[in-house]
Amino acid sequence: MRLTQFSDNALRCLLALGLQPDQVVSINIIAVQMGMSHEHLMKVVHRLHDLGYVETRRGRHGGVRLLKAPADIVLGTVIRQTEDNLDLVECFNSETSRCPIAPACQLAGMMDEALSAFLGVLDRYTLADALLNRAALVPLLRAARH
Repeated sequence: MRLTQFSDNALRCLLALGLQPDQVVSINIIAVQMGMSHEHLMKVVHRLHDLGYVETRRGRHGGVRLLKAPADIVLGTVIRQTEDNLDLVECFNSETSRCPIAPACQLAGMMDEALSAFLGVLDRYTLADALLNRAALVPLLRAARH
């Protein structure tokens, strides 16, 4: 399984904001710190705003900040909300599946179980858990600005 760049960038954006939870951070700064496209990050931030994770502010001192405490942001939920399609195999979608053996195949059930396990593990963790190594993360972000 591989997450989309969108979900990866959403998680990295939340991490950057989680390191500065009470601050409004420029999208440009996050893009530079995390090595991502400004345009793509704008789309990510818009989605995170729509999902209620962040607040955005316009203007000279604008930017983005967390609306929820890191301990209230469950990683599994973020993935479910930012991934367009969690169908690991074609037959997960009965409307578009062209697999001739789908009615008798056991593979789809195995893949569904694996996906459930993957998301189940992420459901046990929050953004706060991902920020436990704050002392090592903060200097890396600062270094990325320059």
